[in-house]
Amino acid sequence: MSQSPTGNRAAATERAILAGGCFWGMEDLLRRARGVISTRVGYTGGEMPDPTYARHYGHAEAVEVTFDPSVLAYRSLLELFFQIHDPTTYEQQGSDVGPSYRSAIFYTTEVQKEVALTTIAEIEASGSWPGPVVSEINPEEPFWEAEPEHQEYLVRYPGGYSCHFVRPTWRLDRSDERPAVSLTKRVDDDRNRD
Repeated sequence: MSQSPTGNRAAATERAILAGGCFWGMEDLLRRARGVISTRVGYTGGEMPDPTYARHYGHAEAVEVTFDPSVLAYRSLLELFFQIHDPTTYEQQGSDVGPSYRSAIFYTTEVQKEVALTTIAEIEASGSWPGPVVSEINPEEPFWEAEPEHQEYLVRYPGGYSCHFVRPTWRLDRSDERPAVSLTKRVDDDRNRD
């Protein structure tokens, strides 16, 4: 942690890179989690240099999430991730099919890798999801930021396409019966933009 000019300690942040289908809907729900500082959508996990929306075959559409781990644990973020997309379908979310729409976690630290593996094992043991998890677990790869018109797409087009939603029964048992993550409406982000 670093010191701010006033002497207060600046909050540490952590990054997560998650792919679970079309990045518009994933970003919209992930950005609403309490503790998320920022999100940006892009392409990762492919070999094509400088991918674009029109040309990104082999890359997954992904969301880079910057969050405050003192408010939102990485484990809780993963629990939300596994609730808002179907990690049991291979290279498909809703009607979107192909490697761009695969489920993948691109871990930024070895701790994130271990948390991801443990979370997946618990999901599979729970029997709450419709089948085995097929999500890839990969080390972080270059992240190519998507074009500006794809950033916060559903903020600008609230009725736009999304195949993502919270599945209330797809959750791990918690002794306190509360969801791991609470979603909030971000009024500051949802106002109309010109």
